[in-house]
Amino acid sequence: MTGDTNDMLARIKAVLPARWFPDATPLLDGLITGLADAASFLYALLQNVKLQARLLTATGGFLDMIATDYFGARVARSPGQGDASFRQRIQAELLRDRGTRPALIAMLEDLTGRTPIVFEPARPADTRAWGLALGYGAAGGWGSLMLPFQCFVTAFRPVNQGLGAVTGWGASAGGWGTGVIGYGSMNLAASDVSDADINAAIAGVMPVAAIAWTSISN
Repeated sequence: MTGDTNDMLARIKAVLPARWFPDATPLLDGLITGLADAASFLYALLQNVKLQARLLTATGGFLDMIATDYFGARVARSPGQGDASFRQRIQAELLRDRGTRPALIAMLEDLTGRTPIVFEPARPADTRAWGLALGYGAAGGWGSLMLPFQCFVTAFRPVNQGLGAVTGWGASAGGWGTGVIGYGSMNLAASDVSDADINAAIAGVMPVAAIAWTSISN
């Protein structure tokens, strides 16, 4: 195989003058094998460095280093999160739009899996108007031009499937492919997205001069 000890040994011997040595060279092979083994290690190390130097091919702790280089502590691997999922998060953050209403909504959808409610009191499309889907207590809201560059955001915590409807160990109400029985995991029992994560994510998308009055709900 390219780069292994035998390959490196053959490459070294290929550049030695053939007339210097007989056909069988056990002592020479033993000496050169040590050099070939070191060269093989360096070759494998270089191949690994090439992989870890690119986001698309980096793995393990190198992905965490890339995230830290770009985002500091703001984007960290979630408990139990695999490389493929974490890589997608890093890519999304690198290319994420910011400073707009769609960017705010998209960010919260990516983080929580749920669409937030965004109300801008100076935006007629949110407040509604006479003849424009307006109904007291049903549609629209009180508008105001006294709150420039401000909005009200209702963000929702992630919804987990939970374990409450799954039959416990030793129960008989279930079977393979039928009934309320299945494999459980901690991912079903709790969310790794905290309210602080939601607030920090909103702050990271909002323009500097704007204010987002935030409510977090289940």
